[in-house]
Amino acid sequence: MITGAAYLVKALQEENVDILFNYPGAATIDIMDELYKQDTVRVILPRHEQAMGHAADGYARSTGKVGVLLATSGPGATNLVTAIATANYDSVPMVCFTGQVPLQLMGNDAFQEIDIVGICRNICKYTVTVRDRKQLGRIIKDAFYIARSGRPGPVLIDIPKNIQNEMGPEDYPTEVNIRGYKPNETVHVGQIKKAVSEIGKAKKPIFLIGGGINISGANQLFTELVEKTGIPVVTTLMGKGAISSRHPLYLGNVGIHGGYAPNVALSECDVMISIGTRFNDRITGKLSTFAQKCKIIHIDIDAASISKNIKVHIPIVADAKLAVEKLLEYMKPHDLGSWPTDLQQLKNDYPITQEGTEITPEKVITYINEHYKNPIVSTDVGQNQLWTTQFLAVEGNHQLLTSGGLGTMGYGFPAAIGAQIGNPNKRVFAISGDGGVQMNIQELATAVHYKLPVTLIILNNGFLGNVRQWQQLFYDKRYACTNLQPDESRVLTQEMIDNGEFEYVPDFVKLAESYGAKGMRVTKESDIAKAFKFADKHEEAPTVLEFVIPTEINVLPMVPAGKSLSEMLLKDKD
Repeated sequence: MITGAAYLVKALQEENVDILFNYPGAATIDIMDELYKQDTVRVILPRHEQAMGHAADGYARSTGKVGVLLATSGPGATNLVTAIATANYDSVPMVCFTGQVPLQLMGNDAFQEIDIVGICRNICKYTVTVRDRKQLGRIIKDAFYIARSGRPGPVLIDIPKNIQNEMGPEDYPTEVNIRGYKPNETVHVGQIKKAVSEIGKAKKPIFLIGGGINISGANQLFTELVEKTGIPVVTTLMGKGAISSRHPLYLGNVGIHGGYAPNVALSECDVMISIGTRFNDRITGKLSTFAQKCKIIHIDIDAASISKNIKVHIPIVADAKLAVEKLLEYMKPHDLGSWPTDLQQLKNDYPITQEGTEITPEKVITYINEHYKNPIVSTDVGQNQLWTTQFLAVEGNHQLLTSGGLGTMGYGFPAAIGAQIGNPNKRVFAISGDGGVQMNIQELATAVHYKLPVTLIILNNGFLGNVRQWQQLFYDKRYACTNLQPDESRVLTQEMIDNGEFEYVPDFVKLAESYGAKGMRVTKESDIAKAFKFADKHEEAPTVLEFVIPTEINVLPMVPAGKSLSEMLLKDKD
């Protein structure tokens, strides 16, 4: 017989958990005492629970394992909510344990009591409060299975203090049998044959690929399918990496900040094969005008995602990898005429590029492409995210980590920390804006504490850039509540940068150094290489590289709100 706290530690060991992200509190102190007595599970202490959740998320995305974390009750648990929602929207497997007040105090407004199960019910695959010590093993076993199976996602187990202290059996379940939860593990061959028949008749087919290919690890098989069929590929933000960015049949990202050629392809295709997408509004633009000329084949492991936003002609509920395997089996090459070359010509004629300033995000990201082999790159949210997905060369899954569904500012840096912990021998970069990075900048202490050589890239334009861009283009440059500089009347220009007139709070270099990290501000293109070489030298400490860029560098192309994909802005308004 062992306590519930000791049993939880044993369960983690049985599930082969090697990393536990943990922030302590009174409601989990007995669990932490048991963790102290063992050396199988490595415990990581971040500096904030939201950042801890993002670190577990980054660990999971970059390794393919389940991210596991532990937080205390009340505010410790509520601080996790944004990170849990982020993982839910992007289908990231996480098991979240929270401490809770004793069962007999629940419902009495006890100190640091919160109904975290109720709060998280709509953003988790499974939430439960443990009310019987004898059920603890079954609940944990089920949770890990639910998190990693079907459409992956977060689960939450709330463990009251008295359950942690109660004695019970120590046997851990070996099998899972959850009534009412049977993830689909097959492919309907009849639907596959229908899809193959429709594709075979197509003159202008296109693959629209979301995160499902990356999540299922079907990247190599999908590349084989593309090369067998000759069908061009476009991706959502989360789908980038499904096929090499350098592949001759890859056109780029689609949607409101997609490329010209990819959006034309979606508008002109006659058959669309969509795999692992949700057709959200950032992809479709004006819904009533989306893909009017084509028949849609939609493959997704989540039946609820099919025909939710867009009515499809051939639905296939299946894991992306299994579906691609079957498509490979039945598909035959056929002549698509000039369709692929016409689209490639459009891509060449309308490239996504940045000109006219000394330092641009494109030049910074291009340096990464040219000097590092398959690094892991996480992003924050805003212009920095969109520039990264436009310019970063991605070769496969587990390489690009970004908050696609929820769009969570503050995600990038802690996610990079989790990725570095899970991949100690890989080069890890976090790309952030000056706004988002300050939401979890305290994690510099975590990176220094664990001697993590993460490179934090800050693209500093002095503004909350994505909102400012909309204000510039559609609100007559009324920059309300977006200027982060001490002088709110200033718009940063290249001339001001060249003259050393840029002032910002905080001084990111000094802030980095105060934590024990390394820092460098870069204002000249000629110093880009110098900055990265500076970061490369520090193998046991994080480095902050602040690249100062003009305020009014925008993410283009873009589709204005309420417009169709064919109504793209290719350049700034006069």
